[in-house]
This record gives sequence, structure tokens and C-alpha cells, in this order.
Amino acid sequence: MTTYVYGITRVGHTGLPRDLTGIGDPPLPVRLVTQGSLAAVVSDCPEELRPKRRDLLAHQHVLAEAGREDPVLPMRFGSVSDGDEKVRQVLDEHAGRYEEQLGRLAGRVEYNIKAVHREDVVLHLVLAENAGLRTLAEANRADGGGSYEERLRFGEMVAEGVRERELRDAALVREALVPLAEDDRPGPESAGWFVNLSFLVDRSDTGRLLAEVGRLGKENPQLDLKVYGPLPPYSFVE
Repeated sequence: MTTYVYGITRVGHTGLPRDLTGIGDPPLPVRLVTQGSLAAVVSDCPEELRPKRRDLLAHQHVLAEAGREDPVLPMRFGSVSDGDEKVRQVLDEHAGRYEEQLGRLAGRVEYNIKAVHREDVVLHLVLAENAGLRTLAEANRADGGGSYEERLRFGEMVAEGVRERELRDAALVREALVPLAEDDRPGPESAGWFVNLSFLVDRSDTGRLLAEVGRLGKENPQLDLKVYGPLPPYSFVE
């Protein structure tokens, strides 16, 4: 039977409920595999492991429960080993690195912040800041909407203005939030947002980070800020 690994913690972990279950249908019991001062949070692995929503949520739930009291190095969904003995070998081989990371992440959580623009608000700002755009818009309206070439030129100028505003607002978000975190990592780029940052934060400092996100949104109505967390510190585990 292969072993599914959720995360790595220390022996003496106190935050693992006795009846905790994880992935599988029916859900499989979660247990600890120990080696020296370290322990892996594991369960048996189903014969067919696929990224189904139920199992993805179960993986997240196990990590959330396991990390309530003690630090846990979270593994990505789908981390499988060839049995408990192999897990013990890996814990033994990499004990020093795991202990170092557990010490660094003790009492810390991850928050992911994404930002998009509220389209109507940012377009108003772009027009307000660019006299040439306002002039062209007025000329097009006076000309019944303008020619195809004029409308195309106007659209290109607006798009460029929005891109410039994205760069400015991304810098604004970083400058406000980075000083409140112990570490930060960029997430994957996407057309869906212009900011995707993960922050490593001491649990006692989460209020400051969330308050600053609230201030940014209030003072900059063009920003639509999405906050995800607290999360296991995936982005900060090597």
C-alpha cells in the first residue's frame, strides 16, 4: 500500500484530531509516521488518485487541522511515497533541512493577495489623467462616434493607459504590504489579475496586514483586492 503525505511536522504534534480523515472514498484515517524528531502526516493512498474537488478539499482540511497548534510543512496535493518505511527514510535523510524550515515557519501563516481593477472606476481615472484621451473622446462623440480608425486609436490609447495604471497600482500594493510580512513571493501571472502575491506573516501580525488591505481598498476605489488566508505556507516551503 502506498502512503499519501500531507505534510511534515515534529514529534509531539498536538494539533491532530484523533478522528481526522483525509482523501479517499470513503475518507481514509490520518495518522503520523515518525522518525527521530520528525513526523509525517499521512494516510493510505487510494488506488486511483485524481485531483477531484472532494479530495483537494480534504487535503486542505487535513493541513488546516494539523497546523492549528504546531508548524507543518505542507506538501502539494498528490505527494505519494512507496510506503511508511520510505517516508521514514526521507525524514531521516532530510532531517536537518526539515527542522530548519519548521523553525522558520513556526507561528507563521500565508496570505495570498490578488488585485484586479474595477473597470468603470479605472477607466474614469485614465480619462481624468489624460487630456489627450478626453479630447479624442469628445471629438469622436461630436463626429457621431468617429471613424473606425479613430475608434481603434482611442481604444489602443485607453488600453495603454490601463496598463500603465496597473503598473502603478501594483507598485502601490507592494509598497504597502511587503513591509508588513516576513517574506513575500510572486504567484503565477495571469490575465485575470495584475497583482498575485503571497505573504508569510506571523499569526500575531495578521490583523495589521488585513487592516492595510482594507485601507488600500477604501482609499483606492479602483482596486478590487481579493484576500485568501490564512493558508498553510505552501509558497515558502522549499
